[in-house]
Amino acid sequence: MEEAKSQSLEEDFEGQATHTGPKGVINDWRKFKLESEDSDSVPPSKKEILRQMSSPQSRDDKDSKEKFSRKMSIQEYELIHKDKEDENCLRKYRRQCMQDMHQKLSFGPRYGFVYELESGEQFLETIEKEQKITTIVVHIYEDGVKGCDALNSSLTCLAAEYPIVKFCKIKASNTGAGDRFSSDVLPTLLVYKGGELISNFISVAEQFAEEFFAGDVESFLNEYGLLPEREMHALEQTDMEEDIE
Repeated sequence: MEEAKSQSLEEDFEGQATHTGPKGVINDWRKFKLESEDSDSVPPSKKEILRQMSSPQSRDDKDSKEKFSRKMSIQEYELIHKDKEDENCLRKYRRQCMQDMHQKLSFGPRYGFVYELESGEQFLETIEKEQKITTIVVHIYEDGVKGCDALNSSLTCLAAEYPIVKFCKIKASNTGAGDRFSSDVLPTLLVYKGGELISNFISVAEQFAEEFFAGDVESFLNEYGLLPEREMHALEQTDMEEDIE
């Protein structure tokens, strides 16, 4: 008697349970959407599609299997999802959020070109007096040393693409410590932030091919996390993700 009662309770429970698991949740949502829609405002085609998708048939039936496994058509997708205008509005909103975020992250000074430092005193002043949030990349070079001209050209391009990074260059002979920066260690890159040296690359041209360009230097610095995300690149990436969606 007790066993029969337990079985009866289980049957009652199974009869009332909603779907479980990811697919079950989706089907429940479709069913709820169908039931909650005003019957007068729902097109018959949309109502029928929602009904079919919220109540998949038994897999034992051959025809039902085909219905169960069929893919959603473009028309079905457009009927179930919001209007295209809503999607465009969402894209504009996301883009605006990205722009606002970059404005907040880029509230510091902007540079956009490579500064030529004329003396050791100017070098020290630049490091010590610049804002703590600013990353400073200093190229120590000398005319006629292999790799120095190519690195100067590369940094000029990067300065335009990363305006919140301060790029500088100084001749080794003007640093006041020319004996420490012989041609054997040039070109040298020093990276500072908050008045502290955070990276030091001597003979950096050896890290590249015989001919190298701004993209090579950019990739190298990014490997060490020394460059922020490019502003335009981040916005373009957002647009690409939206187009894929």
